[in-house]
Amino acid sequence: MSLLKPVLSPEVADALATGLPVVALESTIITHGMPYPANLETALAVEDVVRANGAVPATIAVVRGVARAGLTGAELEGLAQAKGVVKASSRDLAAVMARRGSAGTTVSATMRIADLAGIPLFATGGVGGVHRGAEATFDISADLTELGRTPTTVVCAGVKSILDIPKTLEFLETQRVPVIAYGSDDFPAFFTRSSGHKADHRLDSAEEIAATMRLHRDLGCGTGIMIANPIPEADALDPAFIDGTITDAVAEAESRGIGRKDLTPFLLARINELSGGRSLTANIALVKNNAALAARIAVAYAAG
Repeated sequence: MSLLKPVLSPEVADALATGLPVVALESTIITHGMPYPANLETALAVEDVVRANGAVPATIAVVRGVARAGLTGAELEGLAQAKGVVKASSRDLAAVMARRGSAGTTVSATMRIADLAGIPLFATGGVGGVHRGAEATFDISADLTELGRTPTTVVCAGVKSILDIPKTLEFLETQRVPVIAYGSDDFPAFFTRSSGHKADHRLDSAEEIAATMRLHRDLGCGTGIMIANPIPEADALDPAFIDGTITDAVAEAESRGIGRKDLTPFLLARINELSGGRSLTANIALVKNNAALAARIAVAYAAG
């Protein structure tokens, strides 16, 4: 039985064939993460950041039943404006593809397709985690279990503070996923540079991270690696302000019975409204920052 191979854009296929650095990018930021046209503008800007730092971007999505790594401008535009596009975790991929549907890929689905395509590095905004109250709801993102079984390095700004961060870090430890903070001892919390919790390890250069990726691969660990890259100081939000905003949004979601897949998109949209757009501005800045770091790591990894 052969493994499914995603369809690669000519640019991505050439890069992989010749050993050039490639960075995978997810597509739920386009389909479910931001309103149009900010979603399209951000997707194009993030691809430009990857190129400016020496790597080839491979935006991943499912388009009319086909897993794709590398999208054209027209395909990005189509996803940005499409209605009814599925938000696909890795568990959803087969069913969406079987019915020839289109989907924005979450962290777990992007990791899965990137691994099948032979792309070892992926940049995103934030990773899903253990939700508050998970001891009652069992609401734990598939991103965490995917990190425990798929050997893709994920560059992110930590996890959103809408989550239970201590439980998320405990779960990652159980999954044997190394959590490495870039240039910091603290684990970041998406909109803020510190969650108040320490990361497992600190590395201060793209070269150190690339060397860690090679050793982790050669040791046969079989898991992903989380690279937690703090949001730039100039773009970070005040912790007290964003924590209060998140508390209000979480309470509203609970009162309205919003949960499961609908919870994170609702919370992000409501937090953006309550913050007067400040959270969206910070979100865009941190995604670009993560893409730049991922591209530098990809360059160092390809050189090894």
